[in-house]
Amino acid sequence: MSGETRKPEWLKISIAANERYAETKRIVESHSLHTICSSGRCPNMGECWGHGTATFMIGGDICTRCCKFCNTRTGKPFPLDEKEPVHVAESVALMKLSHAVITSVDRDDLPDLGAAHWAQTIRAIRRMNPDTTVEVLIPDFQGRRELVQQVIETGPDIISHNMETVRRISPMVRSAARYETSLAVLQQIAESGIACKSGIMVGLGETPEEVETLMDDLRAVGCKILTIGQYLQPSRQHYPVVEYVTPAQFAAYRELGLAKGFSQVESGPLVRSSYHAEKSRLLLKCL
Repeated sequence: MSGETRKPEWLKISIAANERYAETKRIVESHSLHTICSSGRCPNMGECWGHGTATFMIGGDICTRCCKFCNTRTGKPFPLDEKEPVHVAESVALMKLSHAVITSVDRDDLPDLGAAHWAQTIRAIRRMNPDTTVEVLIPDFQGRRELVQQVIETGPDIISHNMETVRRISPMVRSAARYETSLAVLQQIAESGIACKSGIMVGLGETPEEVETLMDDLRAVGCKILTIGQYLQPSRQHYPVVEYVTPAQFAAYRELGLAKGFSQVESGPLVRSSYHAEKSRLLLKCL
């Protein structure tokens, strides 16, 4: 199935702007922030911004990697913005967020791959928002355990790292990340005692059996939270959509994941890594 195939009805969404959407947009722009909502062309941006939530993207908006599924700009990034950690923390406070989600571009150009900037951002959020739970979606830091540990030591409530897809397809769509490296990062997170989360896309040509194997791999390293969503081709230059997975199959994946022992599984056509992430705040009380 090519990327030009008409999308099914269940993937059609309406983006309705309200006052909360406008206020969220104003805060993001006035603080010179980047969000994965806009750079990743997330289909849920209208809903999330309309509820006053956004996933902040630190480290700039230019990634050093060029994954075939991702719409984030790639190239040579600008130097890190030293004020960004404080700006993000201030924005969390202005939005009155009870649960904040932070992600980043890959910064393979930096000696520490951006780990210290990550730590500074989390600490700034903690200082200014002591009652806000913090969820972070981190890169693989090239599998360097000491860099992952820098994030762990700041004590976020949830640390997520996306597998993105099944083992067979991973080298086709991820420019630098490796399946086994990602599993090792997730295992290090889980062994720290912090809630461990991952996310995948479907519709890239994987089979249900491969998805089940991926679930088993995640559970084997201690991952507790999983998101599963439909891959949508950002442009003709990106990897094509092979299949539009039905809502019934997404429901089956959710039931399978829960049966395998995941504490939370968000599975649906429009689900993304941080979709309804605020539910995790409630889950944390049970973990």
